[in-house]
Amino acid sequence: MEGISHRTLLVNGVNIHVAEMGEGPVVLLLHGFPELWFSWRHQIVSLAARGYRAVAPDLRGFGDSDAPPSSSVYTAFHVVGDLVALIQALGPDQVFVVGHDWGAYMAWWLCILRPDMVKALVNLSVAYAPRNPGRRPVDACRTIFGDDHYICRFQEHGAMEAEIAQIGTTLFMKKFLTYRKPAAINIPKDKGLEVSLETPVTLPSWLSEEDINYFSSKFEKSGFTGGLNYYRCLNLNWELSAPWTEVQVDVPVKFIIGDLDLTYHTPGIQDYIHKGGFKSAVPFLEDVVVMEGVGHFINQERPHEVSDLIYDFIHKF
Repeated sequence: MEGISHRTLLVNGVNIHVAEMGEGPVVLLLHGFPELWFSWRHQIVSLAARGYRAVAPDLRGFGDSDAPPSSSVYTAFHVVGDLVALIQALGPDQVFVVGHDWGAYMAWWLCILRPDMVKALVNLSVAYAPRNPGRRPVDACRTIFGDDHYICRFQEHGAMEAEIAQIGTTLFMKKFLTYRKPAAINIPKDKGLEVSLETPVTLPSWLSEEDINYFSSKFEKSGFTGGLNYYRCLNLNWELSAPWTEVQVDVPVKFIIGDLDLTYHTPGIQDYIHKGGFKSAVPFLEDVVVMEGVGHFINQERPHEVSDLIYDFIHKF
């Protein structure tokens, strides 16, 4: 990671840590859960080498950024507020945006609320779906998957934090980051995390012990509450976003997903992505790439291919 610089910026009332490298047009890289700026380490180096200024923040609640205690300040509107202020602090009027997992969710909302600030978007793993006025997201998860679905289990304040503490941060990171089953994650209360995340402790070639140690050291310091609060705001996001019901995303978009990603196996999602629904909601969707044999943490598992796919899209603008 030599050559990557770090600084902290006060934006939107919170201190946000950013890692950056390179000179040129800004590419803003937004991570998911349970991740950090570090999830983009390969893309930062690759984009910087190709003439871009790659900027990867720790989103509020993660890593070396502030983690306000109240779950109610982790809505899309708070996080997009952080991103708008960060873009303004960085200088350019417009940036390229790349998001994964929660970062993708927030990138969609950035494009909805401030499309003037986004040249083009590359999103990974989480497709945009317009707000459904008749379905609260967590309630829908409970109906479709049951009370043991991870999103439902993450709702109870303190409960998941205690379960993570029970198995330890390092083991949790190993199990979560290497989860490759296309089925949804269920965490029955009587089994706990260690049994529920049935993944081997042996790390794959794309994830080293040093990588895990970096993630673990930051989460040991910050805790997981900030990240879990994103899930705890899902219904609140739905309530607050009523004025944007069924709004379209009107920026150029490329979408990348792995065929083993659990999000790609949500009921109905493949028909939505491939049979016109996604394109209807995102009119300037230019490309959908499904990578074979790849799980959820796609930008870490296939770093070079993902870096190439990002560059191939954004260099046209």
